[in-house]
Amino acid sequence: MAVTLVNPSGLPEVDVYRQVSVATGSKLIHVAGQVAWDADGKTIGEGDLTAQVEQCYLNVGTALAGVGASFADVVKLTVHVVDWTPDRMPELLEGIARASAKLGTTPIAPASLFGTAALDVPEHLVEVEATAVLD
Repeated sequence: MAVTLVNPSGLPEVDVYRQVSVATGSKLIHVAGQVAWDADGKTIGEGDLTAQVEQCYLNVGTALAGVGASFADVVKLTVHVVDWTPDRMPELLEGIARASAKLGTTPIAPASLFGTAALDVPEHLVEVEATAVLD
């Protein structure tokens, strides 16, 4: 496997991701920020952060599969949430959990979470981008 995920001693252990990824593969994959669109470009879960997070992660999974990769190959996730406040964390985590159940995997690569004022269209509440490495 091209990716090893690590929680180095001296850093806090976070349940939903690892602090460091070490990639040894030779094929670098960048997945554009995925929003809560279905394959037809229709927004899923308008006004529902949990449903939109789920769709974003499913879209990342689809993008990865399209080039022969999976969440096991992800070295970094970046999540942008409109009007983020920490009290919304349960909605975010529930969306990730629902996507994980459908994907049969838990995305635990290092991750960054950013609050943002707006995304591409007003209906979108979250965007998820990924970087992966394959052998």
